[in-house]
Amino acid sequence: MDSNQPDLDLVFFAMADGTRRAVLQKLGEGPASVSDLSEPFDMALPPFMKHIKMLEKAKLITTRKVGRVRTCELNPDTYADLENWLHEQRRQWDSRYQKLDALLTQMKGASE
Repeated sequence: MDSNQPDLDLVFFAMADGTRRAVLQKLGEGPASVSDLSEPFDMALPPFMKHIKMLEKAKLITTRKVGRVRTCELNPDTYADLENWLHEQRRQWDSRYQKLDALLTQMKGASE
C-alpha cells in the first residue's frame, strides 16, 4: 500500500468510536481548535488528545500548531479514498443482486 494512502482498517477502527465520530462531525463544519473540540466531552485533555492522535494516524484529520493552539481539520483525500472504496463495494453488491434477481425471475418462469 502506498504510504500516502490511508489504511482502511485503521480508518474504520478510528471511526468505530463515538467520540471520534462526533469530532469528525464537528470538523465537518470547519477547522477547530482541540480545546473547542474537547468542550462537549467529559474528559481531560490528555485522553482527548489520544482520540485526536488516532484520527490523525488514520489520516482522517490534519493538525497544525500555531503558538499554543492546535487546530484540526478534515483531510478530504482520505474521505475520497473511503468513498471510492464504498462505491466499489456497492457496485459489486448491486451486480450480485441483479444476477440473483435475473436467476429468480428465470426460475419463476420455468416453474409456471
